[in-house]
Amino acid sequence: MNQFEREVQSKRNDAIDSGVAFVVSFGFFATLFIIATIVDIFSGF
Repeated sequence: MNQFEREVQSKRNDAIDSGVAFVVSFGFFATLFIIATIVDIFSGF
């Protein structure tokens, strides 16, 4: 075993971190899409 396998910085599960990152990025782009849709609807009047 090398040094990095013995001294792990974080013992958290990587799947949880990637899931949180996916949800946050999805929420950001969904918010942008919703705002753009609202602007598009109200710009037609």
